[in-house]
Amino acid sequence: MSKVNEVVQRSTQGEIAVVTIDSPPVNALGRAVRDGVHSAVQQAQQDTAVKAIVLICAGKTFIAGADIRELGKPPEGTNLIEVEKVLEAGPKPVVAAIHGTALGGGLEIAMSCHYRVAASSARFGLPEVKLGLLPGATGTQRLPRIVGVAKALDMMLSGEPIGAQEARELGLLDELTKGSSDGDLLQQAVAFAKQLVAAPRPLRKTRDLEDKLTAAKANPELFAKVRKSIAKKTRGFPAPEKIVQCVEAALRMPFDEACQFERRGFQELMASLESKAQRYYFFAEREAAKVPDIAQDTPQRKLEKVGIIGAGTMGGGIAMNFLNTGMSVVIVETKQEALDRGVSVIRKNYERTASKGKLTAADVDKRMGLLTPTLQLEQLHDCDLVIEAVFENMGIKKEVFGKLDRICKPGAILASNTSYLDLNEIASITQRPADVIGLHFFSPANVMKLLEIVRGKATGKDVIATSMALGKRIGKISVLVGVCRGFVGNRILAARGEQARQLVQEGIMPWQVDRVLEDFGMPMGPFAMIDLAGMDIGWDAKSSRGETVLRDKLCELGRRGQKTSAGFYNYDPQTRERSIDADVEALVRQYAKKAGFTAREVSDQEILERCLYPMVNEGAKILEEGIAQRASDIDVVWVNGYGWPVYRGGPMFWADNVGLQKIVDSLVRYQQEPAALLRKLASEGKTFTR
Repeated sequence: MSKVNEVVQRSTQGEIAVVTIDSPPVNALGRAVRDGVHSAVQQAQQDTAVKAIVLICAGKTFIAGADIRELGKPPEGTNLIEVEKVLEAGPKPVVAAIHGTALGGGLEIAMSCHYRVAASSARFGLPEVKLGLLPGATGTQRLPRIVGVAKALDMMLSGEPIGAQEARELGLLDELTKGSSDGDLLQQAVAFAKQLVAAPRPLRKTRDLEDKLTAAKANPELFAKVRKSIAKKTRGFPAPEKIVQCVEAALRMPFDEACQFERRGFQELMASLESKAQRYYFFAEREAAKVPDIAQDTPQRKLEKVGIIGAGTMGGGIAMNFLNTGMSVVIVETKQEALDRGVSVIRKNYERTASKGKLTAADVDKRMGLLTPTLQLEQLHDCDLVIEAVFENMGIKKEVFGKLDRICKPGAILASNTSYLDLNEIASITQRPADVIGLHFFSPANVMKLLEIVRGKATGKDVIATSMALGKRIGKISVLVGVCRGFVGNRILAARGEQARQLVQEGIMPWQVDRVLEDFGMPMGPFAMIDLAGMDIGWDAKSSRGETVLRDKLCELGRRGQKTSAGFYNYDPQTRERSIDADVEALVRQYAKKAGFTAREVSDQEILERCLYPMVNEGAKILEEGIAQRASDIDVVWVNGYGWPVYRGGPMFWADNVGLQKIVDSLVRYQQEPAALLRKLASEGKTFTR
């Protein structure tokens, strides 16, 4: 075997040249890989003893995509298009041998080869849309020619990979190999190449395939239907429309011209703020998993059995996370009726998933078989982790933790799902504060990806390391935060909520505030969110201040939100569709007048600034206090926990692009005190995230 460069080797098996990429961990298409493949294939094409070429990768996967660290930087070395040309245009057949994943540029490389064989466990996809990009190295032109226009659009617009069996049925693969070892794949790929040599046939070049494009031309409504189907989901994202346009170009332009069209679209997206935000978020999510003061080799505690206190909506959802991974769960309630109801909801959730074909009946029974419902707190004595999900009241939580301290075995992790309360005070009731941590799940807990892991002043490093690993194990995006009221997410939400309430106090209609934030990209405005959660959360009829507080007045009138079909909005009992109520509008005007505010027109821009700039300001305070490890962690919390549009990167990234000095000046204009860190960064021309 000869070494072409540090990551690509070329060898021969008889008349077959084998080009092997070995660039751990995922054989990404960095410069060395591109240069090496181009050189090795070129050499093989020129070697008269070679009759065919196999392209394969060492390690755990085929090419898993571009080297994302190179995105946005000036291109160096051989570009990907040149690599594809040397693969496709040469006179000798090239066979791609694929295992693991062929993603992005990896799939584009594979589609440039004349034939493709793969292990049955391989997966294939073009996920560029998730970074705000389109497949920029002929992917939008090649995939429709192989799998058809409709399927190609589905794969590129979702970014989701497909399995090898489906790829074979679609024509993306020529052969599925048997055996599981790398040697099996190579042996069968070489055998396939030898068959091509023994029975020569015209090389099948993807660029020349037209049959499936011709079929799509006979269905002129296809693209309109696709646009309609994705309109709501892709609002604010420019990449999906660009992808559709590129596939349209495949039908109306020659291959090379359409590839140029694709390249221009890719470059436009690369320069867009939306793609920059998505690429920033890609790295931010990975950075959130790192804890600077905890070594990677920190010992972790064994977690096999989990206890959950509370079988309500939150407790049941939390339990499902562990049942899904095969962990045993003991769930505790105080009354049989509540326990039965909670277990019933868990089963119904699983049965609903099974009805969609995502689980089998056996899967449902297996997961429910791992669940032990009980009314006895003592049943938690042998659990490795116990999570309380009881009412958000400090007295109740301290009582629970006092009992757990006596019941639970030494070394058990005691976790609170509190969303606001002081974890240090909760831990103080125990004799083992080092074992206490916050695991703040977001509702619905079995669906939402975010997990705020709350570090108390005494929490042990091994407990933190174990909890971070646990988050990954149950499929969550974990962010480590410190102790303060509301931690990171809810503390910032409270700052926004206060400003939204102030706007309505001044006579601005709640639906105008909601519309502005929803137009910005939030899934729901603050007042629609209150209606969804329940207007009466935290409301007490005995202490209600309906004379001066609008929300209290609405509760007094029986307008408790969606559950009563009336809150800030009216709701259709069947569809939940919301509508404006003239009585609420009159109340808003009445309360504003009573508070001394004169009716005035307020621009959408002012509403946006007054709601979002205080969020940034609160984020700066959180960083000052060390509650968040880094600004990007705040962004990860808000993208995953509150629906901040990922194409805006998160509140701190967004603030950097608005301009920190502009935010400081606006806060002062709105009579709010900018945080010291915000002032400092603005005065020095610095940013939170770069």
